[in-house]
Amino acid sequence: MEFDLMTRRKITQKFAQSYQKAPSKKAKSLILNEFTHLTGYNRSYASWLLRNTGKRVRPGPGVILLGDPKPRPRGHRKPTYGPQVLGPLRKIWAILDFPCGKRLKAILPKIIPKLEAFGEIELEPETRELLMRISASTIDRLLAPERKSMQLKPRSRTKPGTLLKRQIPIRTFSDWDEGKAGFIEIDLVSHDGGFSRGDFCYTLVMTDVETQWTEVIPVRNRAQVWVFEALKEAEGRFPFPLRGIDSDNDSSFINHHLLRWCEQKRITFTRSRPYQKNDNCHVEQKNWSVVRRYAGYFRYEGEEALGVLREMGQVLRLYVNYFQPSVKLLEKVREGSKVKKRYDDPKTPYERVLECADLDEEVKRRLKQEYEGLNPAELRRRLLKLQEKLIELATASRRKIHALG
Repeated sequence: MEFDLMTRRKITQKFAQSYQKAPSKKAKSLILNEFTHLTGYNRSYASWLLRNTGKRVRPGPGVILLGDPKPRPRGHRKPTYGPQVLGPLRKIWAILDFPCGKRLKAILPKIIPKLEAFGEIELEPETRELLMRISASTIDRLLAPERKSMQLKPRSRTKPGTLLKRQIPIRTFSDWDEGKAGFIEIDLVSHDGGFSRGDFCYTLVMTDVETQWTEVIPVRNRAQVWVFEALKEAEGRFPFPLRGIDSDNDSSFINHHLLRWCEQKRITFTRSRPYQKNDNCHVEQKNWSVVRRYAGYFRYEGEEALGVLREMGQVLRLYVNYFQPSVKLLEKVREGSKVKKRYDDPKTPYERVLECADLDEEVKRRLKQEYEGLNPAELRRRLLKLQEKLIELATASRRKIHALG
């Protein structure tokens, strides 16, 4: 039987009178049993109610206090992380393109001195100390009202190649030594805007499995000649020599030019299984987090759009590789219907490259020098300006398509 709040209070008052006047512990126990059975209260809580409801206390002459154990509002302590912390935290969060709490926490000790050096933020000593020791869960809690989730479904324009498939082996995990830098996954991202007719731009995405270092090079279309030129250009951008290339079954990759070039360079060339996107999971993630996140799903065509995309690619490689921490899956264990995943600590690709033991010290020195001269806030502003240009070009392209019918 369920009672409303007022009825429960009346029942409690009646039972409390009998409970407090009971002559023995056994009598009190019988009253308590009946009360808990009637109300459904926990026995410990019920006994506390019956002891204190209506209890009279005389603290002094002529003064009587009547017990009323109703819930009292909790006292609120002054928040540790107030507006003085939330303001700078929001600004840093926006500069780094809104990462999650764990990734933001990992880079805060490095990014705060850099932003201060470039005059992007000014922090009081107390605020600076709080930001340095804030936890990832507190970051997520403070920024929760600001978060806006956005789900976009990518469009795939990959078509299975018909050339040389038998000569290019399907990659297995025993083929690559993924503990070394230089084994990369590649993919093409189309910028057709949902209208696949005619000529439009693509972006070649290349991601190193070990360090997560990512290069993006836009091309005017998916012709083999442009994709091959972009691959050769990307080779010089990576801070380490290429040891292996893994692609999907797109005919832009499965061709004589790329196979011959890999053989000359002594680069292992493998392909994924058809229709198995998880075989290229590292680069598939970057398709969204790097390309789609900044270039969107609009249609880009022509030399002007290609030029803006290439400029954006130059900024993105610095912004993502030096200032965007990521985590890597270390272990996945299935226990019945549950899957437990264990990840490493968030690190930027730049930090992972510096940890590579087989990388030349001169290359590391050059990377450190480049890092010292980079202002993440300025890179972010450049990206936003380039996004505005792309939106203008995409709008003009859409009008052209509508005019053609």
